[in-house]
Amino acid sequence: MDEIYAIIESKIKESGFTGEVNGYEIYNEICDFMDDKENGSYIFLSKKADDIVFEYKVDINDDDFNLSYVDIKEKDNSYHIDFDA
Repeated sequence: MDEIYAIIESKIKESGFTGEVNGYEIYNEICDFMDDKENGSYIFLSKKADDIVFEYKVDINDDDFNLSYVDIKEKDNSYHIDFDA
């Protein structure tokens, strides 16, 4: 699992986002969001600070999920991280 957390962190940092990133917390937040959801594609927002919002696109399947992308909005900056590329 540590490899998954590291990939999340690495891809977000590669986008140029300089804020704090914790792959473990992001993964667990997505897992919490998935509880009781039917299969399908979902977009959900997570406010990390007063001026930082993460938007996740997640495809939920029976036994797993796919994090398609994360969009980060920070003041006047935005970052797009495509995990399907």
